[in-house]
Amino acid sequence: MSWRLKIGLLLAALTLLLISGGLVASYFWVSYSVRARIFDSPAALPSNRVGLVLGTARYVRGGQRNLFFIYRMEAALALFNAGKIEYILVSGDNSTHSYNEPRAMKEALIARGVPAERIIMDFAGFRTLDSVVRAKQVFGQSSLTVISQRFHNERAILIGLHNGIDMVGFNARDVYIGQGVKTYLREIPARALVLVDLFLLGTDPRFLGEPILIPPQGEVEQTFGL
Repeated sequence: MSWRLKIGLLLAALTLLLISGGLVASYFWVSYSVRARIFDSPAALPSNRVGLVLGTARYVRGGQRNLFFIYRMEAALALFNAGKIEYILVSGDNSTHSYNEPRAMKEALIARGVPAERIIMDFAGFRTLDSVVRAKQVFGQSSLTVISQRFHNERAILIGLHNGIDMVGFNARDVYIGQGVKTYLREIPARALVLVDLFLLGTDPRFLGEPILIPPQGEVEQTFGL
């Protein structure tokens, strides 16, 4: 093996090591930085007027039910029934006519007994960053409870704090790793990317638009996203 090849392999190994170390460091830094704002029990959770449910598909490939989706709906219902939130903002992807995460979430919550007038849809939550930032800039929420699995809540809260939102997270039930391995693996680069978005690029949501008011306390009216 030539010395040039040896140096090339060494540089490649060092580069891979640095990238891997950066991914691991960013993952654990995000968790550590928001640890005091994560809750598993509704009783311990501070009350907020609005709970933000982060979107995911109702079904996975093959037509099976998506447990991430089911557990988020159950968590949102638990907070609503406990009086910890008054309105539920469901935010997700509606990039095509045939794919509508907010509509699916609203239907699932209504089926579980949440009044339709207490559910607001945000159709432009294409990324977690979009959902969180739009909750403030479009829907006017400076204090918020985010509802998803713990790993997702941690990243969302970091985004919220960076954008001036007093945010806490309520953890939906985790999905067994064997059933959610792709989602868990995607979270590793997603955390590194969010640090780049927040602290280097200053990334904005894909769409903002006109303000949409969530009904004030005591009023009930339907409000839609885009």
